[in-house]
Amino acid sequence: MNWQAEVLLGGAACGTALRLDEPVSFWGGISPTTSEVVLAGHPQHGERIAGSILVLPRPIGSSSSASIILELLYRELGPRAMILGTPDAILPIGVLVARQMGWNTIPVLVMDAPPFRSGDELRILDDGTIECGI
Repeated sequence: MNWQAEVLLGGAACGTALRLDEPVSFWGGISPTTSEVVLAGHPQHGERIAGSILVLPRPIGSSSSASIILELLYRELGPRAMILGTPDAILPIGVLVARQMGWNTIPVLVMDAPPFRSGDELRILDDGTIECGI
């Protein structure tokens, strides 16, 4: 099955989805040294976002979240892509800065109510097409 998302930062990626069932701020909620969800009580507490297609139906700030995604990309611990349920200015800034630094970066997409669940196999194309069940 295919879906179309809005491209905030382009690129292609393949991988297994990790859906965060509750919002989490990367600042204080994601470890920049392990990529682990460290927010106590979060449904995905202990999961690592590294190498996943990260699905964030409700992204939330802090403005420092951009620095955490930047650090994760620098350490090569970032997700392979991010699919946001609502537009967000903060997380893409971290990815954009990484791109300006010449580091490996990731696609960032937006789609209303992303239907993807943890464990879904996804392929993201440059034009924002998302294929599920690859």
